[in-house]
Amino acid sequence: MLPRACMSNVTICAHRARPPLDHRVLASFAVRAVPARAPHRAPHPRSRRMSRSSLPLALPLSLRPPSFACGAFVVLGALLLLACGEGLLDAEPATRRTIAQGQIVGTTIDDGKVLAWKGLPFAAPPIDELRWRAPRPPAAWEGTREALASGSMCTQLGGDPFQGSEDCLYLDVFAPASVAEEGAALLPVMYWIHGGGNTLGSGDMMPPHALARDNGVVLVTINYRLGLFGWLSHDALRASAESPEDASGNFGTLDIVRGLEWVQENIAQFGGDPGRVTIFGESAGGLNVFSMLVSPLAKDLFHAAIAQSGSPTSMTRDETDHYTDDPEAPGLPGSSSELLVALLRQAGRADDRSSAKAAAAEMTLGEIETFLRGHSAAQLLQPFVDVMGDAPMPMYIVPNIFQDGHVVRAGEPIDLFGRPGAYNAVPFIAGTNREESKLFVAFDSPYVETTFGLPSGFSNLRMYDVEGEYGGLVWRAMGADEPLAAMRKSQGANVWGYRFDWDEEPSVMGLDLSKLLGAAHAMELFFVFGLTDLGYANRFLFEDRETAALLSEHMRSYWANFAYTYQPGKGQGGDLPEWKPWGLAAKDPKYIVFDTAQDDGLRMERDQIDQPWVVSRAMSDPRLLSDEERCSVYKNMVQWSEALSMEGYAQIGDGMCAAFPIASRLDFPSLAYDPEKDAY
Repeated sequence: MLPRACMSNVTICAHRARPPLDHRVLASFAVRAVPARAPHRAPHPRSRRMSRSSLPLALPLSLRPPSFACGAFVVLGALLLLACGEGLLDAEPATRRTIAQGQIVGTTIDDGKVLAWKGLPFAAPPIDELRWRAPRPPAAWEGTREALASGSMCTQLGGDPFQGSEDCLYLDVFAPASVAEEGAALLPVMYWIHGGGNTLGSGDMMPPHALARDNGVVLVTINYRLGLFGWLSHDALRASAESPEDASGNFGTLDIVRGLEWVQENIAQFGGDPGRVTIFGESAGGLNVFSMLVSPLAKDLFHAAIAQSGSPTSMTRDETDHYTDDPEAPGLPGSSSELLVALLRQAGRADDRSSAKAAAAEMTLGEIETFLRGHSAAQLLQPFVDVMGDAPMPMYIVPNIFQDGHVVRAGEPIDLFGRPGAYNAVPFIAGTNREESKLFVAFDSPYVETTFGLPSGFSNLRMYDVEGEYGGLVWRAMGADEPLAAMRKSQGANVWGYRFDWDEEPSVMGLDLSKLLGAAHAMELFFVFGLTDLGYANRFLFEDRETAALLSEHMRSYWANFAYTYQPGKGQGGDLPEWKPWGLAAKDPKYIVFDTAQDDGLRMERDQIDQPWVVSRAMSDPRLLSDEERCSVYKNMVQWSEALSMEGYAQIGDGMCAAFPIASRLDFPSLAYDPEKDAY
């Protein structure tokens, strides 16, 4: 999932037990020819909910300048997706286990300090008649199954131009070697939900060895169906549904629930305690953590939760099903109706959108279902490939997390969090990174200078920093402060907040990465997973690896102590500053800041924000010298916010932004119909 222009500059990990995947790469650090940089693209003038659905809740994959990026910056993406540290591993007899489906044998890693079982099926393959159905339990097997390699990633864009498989519902388990000792106590379980905008990624993107090895927890990492395979809501699919789960359209959400059910059934065989399960996820994984809080089916399957850079959002049936130009209840780009007409045109059954809509109206529900199911995975994704253009990453936009009332409760999650009993209230941590949005604009900003198409400096560092600051503030308000404040009133003092401030990247070839990226989206993953010793690549990420490693040790100590005790406290050793719960009074501490000692270190802060406050502060910020600059900051915030809207952009400051219209192009590909061009 590297930018396509980079793919000639990488060395593929070809020793995998399965076909090599293009996101498991190490940079070759070669300097090659540089294609022209694509022009800056403004966000689509979408509704409030379009803003929410298009949040690029992803890993750092937008690092697109091909040569310099593939020599240095790609480390920030490729090494974050590092999964090729081992070749095909040997089976280790000490890892033999018997689970509900049969006997398995795994392997050892980290010089025998960690036991690993990979590629375990937690559901039947969702193929053929099980496509767009709730996950079914996996079949039993005869003999001993070797669990030595992770299963395929789920079908997604990338590769040429697709990769992965619909047969993808597999998980990996990692445990410290101590679980094999006679009489060993069961350990808490941490259940990782990967990010990637709910359209890309896989459970094995992050090596979780350090948490198992050093912090004494059992790690489970899962795949779940992505994009239109994971979330598709249409009357034709509901008509043949065998259960409310089938009818929900929330297949990816149900995969995550099914994985939790598997944990309850089997994790004790790996030394894990089914009564102490903490779910955690980043970006789209954080969004999915929030979805577990509002899923009645997930109740009692987990006991604590951590949302890293997530967003508490869900969508209505109208938004997921209707055409975008429905006069009464317009749907979102990528809705099932928009997908259907795009596929009808692709199949040659209609010449334009109007005739495709007419053809769809004449079809019975059974005919529509047969038509949809008759498409291969590649054919279903082709309409998104057709509109991809120069998109910097293989991510596309489709609605996800539907308020079906069964799998996901009806109502806005933020409203549910304010009502005791309306959600699965568990001990909860939420936090964001101080400069979340810098990751997504670093290589496509009008304020960054380029040389031969590559970032080389700043044309306006003041504006670049201000926009990065407000992008981070609005993400923080949406993904941390607002839900934490609501939950604190509903469930008491067992919610905690954080802000990740580490920004000590080095300068590379004269470009200060601490300014370009800073505390950007996904940077905390290096620290949560203990990825602070990257060998040669250290020079591209860590100015001071020792202080970074210490911060990683501290963060993992808090995360693991939360899994053990349901409170981060003073860490596992009891020797860290106390991470206090979110306070109600203005004078009370609210959240902890994660940073190194040279930048004031670990500390509690008291400020609390919401999205209206962020907008008000931006519009009166003295660093912004003109209406155009204020409108530019608002445009940037709209991309990340659930509450800000394009309508609000047009109205802000008595209409001052009308002079600076936003182009109609989406920041990621989707089926957003343009009636003037009769095209998506």
